[in-house]
Amino acid sequence: MERIGEPWVAGRPYRDRIGVYGLITGPGGLLCVIQRAEVDGAPIEELQLPGGGLEPGEPPVAALHRELIEETGWAISTPRRVGAFQSFTWLWDYRYWARKVHLVYRARVTLRRGPPREPGHMPLFLPPEIAAEALDVPGDREMVRRALAAGLLE
Repeated sequence: MERIGEPWVAGRPYRDRIGVYGLITGPGGLLCVIQRAEVDGAPIEELQLPGGGLEPGEPPVAALHRELIEETGWAISTPRRVGAFQSFTWLWDYRYWARKVHLVYRARVTLRRGPPREPGHMPLFLPPEIAAEALDVPGDREMVRRALAAGLLE
């Protein structure tokens, strides 16, 4: 599987983590999430595509619907898988090294169900061209660039 971002480092104790992430369009462009937290007394803020890890036994599409509601409050329609990649990274919110498998889906927002259910998450619509440069996760930026080139975000 293609790797995007930092390479694997020998001897580092990686845990496998499978997650789903959305290239979700709606009013104003691409749905992104600002995630804010405090780690070891220091504030952290990241601009990300919405999504997250699968729960044990959870199918990817069900996880995508759940994550979108939790992080943005938006329901989506007709998700379709458009890509996948892996990354090797420190998960600051879980405090471990991970080999993340990112399953990437394309969908559209349908209905705002309310505010995000997860604390520290704020949805934000950005023009895809801006998101392709501004997202903090290298794989997120690359997936947006590829989707733009393929005409998937029109």
